[in-house]
Amino acid sequence: MLKYLLGALLALVLITISCERYDDFTTDSSVMLEFSVDTLRFDTVFTEIGSATRLIKVYNRNDRPIRISNISIEGGDATAFRLNVDGIAGNTAQDVEVWANDSIYLFAEVTVDPDQPLSVSPFVIEDKIVFETNGNTQTVNLEAWGQNANYFPSRFNKGVPVVLSCDNGEIVWDDEKPYVVYGEIFIDDCLLKVNPGTRIYVHGGIAQNELLGVFNDGFLYTLENGSLQMLGEKDNPIIIQGDRLEENFQDEEGQWQGIILGKGSKNNRFTYTTIRNANFGLYVDSAAVATLENVDIHNTTSSGIIGFHSTINATNCLVYNNNFTSVNLVFGGDYNFTYCTIASYGVDANALGLSNFFCYDDPFQCQVRQDYRLNATFQNSILFGSKRDQLSFADISGGQPGWFDVWFENCIVRVEDLLEQQDGLYFGFFSDQCKRCINGTRDDILFVDENEDNYRLDSLSIADGAAQANAIQIDIEGTARDPEMPDIGCFERIE
Repeated sequence: MLKYLLGALLALVLITISCERYDDFTTDSSVMLEFSVDTLRFDTVFTEIGSATRLIKVYNRNDRPIRISNISIEGGDATAFRLNVDGIAGNTAQDVEVWANDSIYLFAEVTVDPDQPLSVSPFVIEDKIVFETNGNTQTVNLEAWGQNANYFPSRFNKGVPVVLSCDNGEIVWDDEKPYVVYGEIFIDDCLLKVNPGTRIYVHGGIAQNELLGVFNDGFLYTLENGSLQMLGEKDNPIIIQGDRLEENFQDEEGQWQGIILGKGSKNNRFTYTTIRNANFGLYVDSAAVATLENVDIHNTTSSGIIGFHSTINATNCLVYNNNFTSVNLVFGGDYNFTYCTIASYGVDANALGLSNFFCYDDPFQCQVRQDYRLNATFQNSILFGSKRDQLSFADISGGQPGWFDVWFENCIVRVEDLLEQQDGLYFGFFSDQCKRCINGTRDDILFVDENEDNYRLDSLSIADGAAQANAIQIDIEGTARDPEMPDIGCFERIE
């Protein structure tokens, strides 16, 4: 009998120990899961409707079991991905148990039709798997490619700098399929020529590498011996923008970094090109040269055009919806803008900023500074917006001849405080620097509807017939200008 009692007691002890082990889940909020990858990438080339499956291992490196209260896909029902958690299919799973020092398998699948509209199957399809454990949240990124495109330089280049070189020759982008730029492209010893009608989409987002640290990804950068030419045509323009094409992202700025023409870069030309939804549109660095004709730059986090000690010649250009000074020309240089519309509405920023110096330290102290002379000419152009001063001048020389040569002719501007700033340095602006200019007010009729970003001229616009005829005979849309009394700005009003 004693033997049976001892056996029963031993069994009871074992059952008790087993139950205690089974129920001994850690509730420590500092305990974290580990994953075999931080981004699950689907590298199938989708040339037809197809799917791909990838797996990830979820590790519990702790000495006690852990219960994951919820696993789900962040995109919910709208996601293109599907999950299978440890053999159980479904895009959500609750109370998933992982034993001490053990792991589970999680499978993810995506099905893509590359011929669907971009709003349904964009170039890059992204989502996240969300893990909620003991009050903390962890994620694993999901990344797939949904459209047939030229992924340049590859689909695995996020956050990676790549040098594009061709021994001082040229590389031409002319494929009917769009180009999706992934990472940072440095053009050196090469001319990158983009043919009419080419579509370019840049994949942005936060990235990090040893060269640049933490930064916003996605840009084209010409080095000193590199050049960029985007040669769109009136009926076949070039568009470069972020790769998020869903309706909610159409007007979203800051999706990618922008285009940088590096120090000394020459032979850069943009015609009938639209640049949008970047941090900045075009940055022209020291001694670089750029020619812009019929270019539209809009929806930027910072400026549309930045000139830094450089040379820019712009004709029939439209710059608007910028969250900083729309056209910002600093540290001197040579600039010529003709028949341009630069609009700054709804933000506390100027349409145009000009300076002949740059502070390399605190701008309020400016003890480390460089100066360079400025030559800037604006003809038949509109520089207007909702702020009462749309021109910002900073002349470090205090009016010394040859250091701040700024000339406006037949332009529409909006200034008020400028005339009294810097000890009255610009008191004679409309007699000395702005010939036949119109100083507009908020009550003047100018555009069709700036609230809808329609910067064509209203039938009662003060710009109608107020320009001075010159060699530029068409507007940004190819409309013929009146040979005797053309309109100010990039648009010629059609009767």
